[in-house]
Amino acid sequence: MRRARLLWLAALLGACFSAEAHQVNLATARVALTGDRTVTVELGLKGSDVDRLIGTKIYDARQDAVDPAAVEAARTAILAYLDGHLAVTAGGTACAPGVAAILPDDDGVVYRNSFACANTAGDIVYRSTVLTEKDRAARQVVLIAQGRSEAQALLDAGNTTVTLSTAPPSLSSTMQRYLVAGIEHIFLGYDHVAFLVAVMLWARRLVPVIKIVTAFTIAHSMTLSLAALNVLVIPGRTVEPAIAASIVFVAVENFVSRDIDKRWRVAFLFGLIHGFGFAGALREIGLPPNAIVPAQAAFNVGVEIGQIAIVAVMLPMLGLLDRLTSAGRTEPVRTAKLVYTVSAIISLLGGYWLLTRVFEA
Repeated sequence: MRRARLLWLAALLGACFSAEAHQVNLATARVALTGDRTVTVELGLKGSDVDRLIGTKIYDARQDAVDPAAVEAARTAILAYLDGHLAVTAGGTACAPGVAAILPDDDGVVYRNSFACANTAGDIVYRSTVLTEKDRAARQVVLIAQGRSEAQALLDAGNTTVTLSTAPPSLSSTMQRYLVAGIEHIFLGYDHVAFLVAVMLWARRLVPVIKIVTAFTIAHSMTLSLAALNVLVIPGRTVEPAIAASIVFVAVENFVSRDIDKRWRVAFLFGLIHGFGFAGALREIGLPPNAIVPAQAAFNVGVEIGQIAIVAVMLPMLGLLDRLTSAGRTEPVRTAKLVYTVSAIISLLGGYWLLTRVFEA
């Protein structure tokens, strides 16, 4: 897939980067429409995704590469799957496909084909449920080229089509999609959730929580913006272990300090690191070249919405546990046993993530 990623780098003027950290089901497609209503499609898929979707065995995890001979042997099966989940239509009628090609491409495969729509009237539509029919969390980034203009669309399980012969997606629809992507990322980013839980375990008053959340938000917004706009980029092989280490740190710190009033400083420091992690996820999705800043801002807002939702659920739960474990007392208290137990679990998880990410780097 590295060659396909290079295509994205060139096409998006450096706005998109290869995924290094977060494991996301992601397909990338370049769809070009010419004046004679011919549509060329180039779609890249990770080899492990092909094996999972079709039941082939083309991907070698130890080598992080596909076997060209295995790709050729599975060519018919791969094409059959793609023919059933990818189409170009005009006015609702399928455009005539050309001769499809399946090529090994380092750690994945590339599908290439052209579709002739000259003899069919109506809007030309690209439809794809590749990956998304199997996993609703999967995404497909589609680069749309029409002459000298370029646009980008983000397909998912609920949005499987993009119209090529009309105007590109509106700014509002683009921002909405990136807002949802940000919310989904914080909920699916278990490491970020673990950090938030660990850093607030001793909190029983609202003011320290506001300080922690504000500091974390400011910090990761800064580095997310810098990395997403390609001002300051740190490789995922460095960021991901650092995020895991931050989780271990705050979880272990719960055993030696209960000073929640100063925790905002730790949240700010490690928030800078987590921001680079958020940026890595955003780069996997890609930023539309015609709306880089709005899309990045919408993604960041989505992350904040998810973060606030987690805090809004966590604090009442901790308060309820305080009341249950303080029966017979005049006022509820946060028991050390509760904090130590949760912190121990989180520190073990963080340690596991740290080791796996260090050795995978």
